[in-house]
Amino acid sequence: MRVILMTGKGGVGKTSVAAATGLRCSELGYKTLVLSTDPAHSLADSFDRSLGHEPELVRPNLWGAELDALMELEGNWGAVKRYITQVLQARGLEGVQAEELAILPGMDEIFGLVRMKRHYDEGDFDILIIDSAPTGTALRLLSLPEVGGWYMRRFYKPFQGMSAALRPIVEPIFRPIAGFSLPDNEVMDAPYEFYEQIEALEKVLTDNTQTSVRLVMNPEKMVIKESLRAHAYLSLYNVATDMVVANRIIPDSVSDPFFERWKSNQQVYKQEIYDNFHPLPVKEVPLFSEEMCGLEALDRLKEILYADEDPSQVYYKENTVRVLQDKGCYSLELYLPGIPKEQIQLNKTGDELNVRIGNHRRNLVLPQALAALKPSGAKMEQDYLKIRFGNAA
Repeated sequence: MRVILMTGKGGVGKTSVAAATGLRCSELGYKTLVLSTDPAHSLADSFDRSLGHEPELVRPNLWGAELDALMELEGNWGAVKRYITQVLQARGLEGVQAEELAILPGMDEIFGLVRMKRHYDEGDFDILIIDSAPTGTALRLLSLPEVGGWYMRRFYKPFQGMSAALRPIVEPIFRPIAGFSLPDNEVMDAPYEFYEQIEALEKVLTDNTQTSVRLVMNPEKMVIKESLRAHAYLSLYNVATDMVVANRIIPDSVSDPFFERWKSNQQVYKQEIYDNFHPLPVKEVPLFSEEMCGLEALDRLKEILYADEDPSQVYYKENTVRVLQDKGCYSLELYLPGIPKEQIQLNKTGDELNVRIGNHRRNLVLPQALAALKPSGAKMEQDYLKIRFGNAA
């Protein structure tokens, strides 16, 4: 299955681009699903028709769906939710309050990944297009397999084994005092099963032959800056970007003096997009005179974006992580475009290399050839962070 994730700063038009891409793919005969995982859904508005949690036919070969986080939560997290509700009620909270608090912050974002995995496993579609949350939220989603794996390996599995062993001994004493039972096997197994789904999805997300991110942006300073950071963070998580869409460019035919300064600034920022995201291909989309709502409007956008092209192709294959050997020495190279070396923090523990940039962190499990060595230096060169490894750690 081909997976295309559309992301960008809120309000740049990524939903319209996702919908138009789906129209073109379906036109070419691909069974295509456009899935919105943005908590503030607008895909139904873009198609100008109602959509639900399950895929609904929009046009021949084209389906649309908007993620209902509560339904996904009940199907994947029901046992844990009921247990947390029981604990909160035992501590004196009312039923409704307890049920609301049992839905942990960020769960709706997490279930976007689970839903992707389900469609991937079922294989009912040729192409899955994700209208994802704005860049900040989307990047937190991509970090989940890395961060979740770290906690699962170090804390959860040992705790799970300890809990199973102690439960028969502690439960008779614990329940009368606390007012609720210790978690049973169903509750304890759910988080790890949940993590395993996300970990399996990571292999799909990091395969640049089948999964790509497309960054949608407007030619504006703040939007470009956020998109540049997003591109670097995507590379940090080994997720490839294959295209940039520069949206809402004021056409040359607009001659009203009011727009002259806007047009002049856009020319500058448009060139910045080409320069800063090179060698990624850039597609330009004009500012239309009407909203991109309904299939007729999306058809016009589709023609400008792709014309006779197949949107499912991989427009550019990024190689974000590579290990090189030269004269007996190894180096690990990470593609981090636009990130100054002084903003990068490195720390090696055992066979893992922790890379941190601002609020984003990745734990890289090193190949065996590097695991026994310690970093001896690092430098930025042509947008790659090159980490040299020397003597044994």
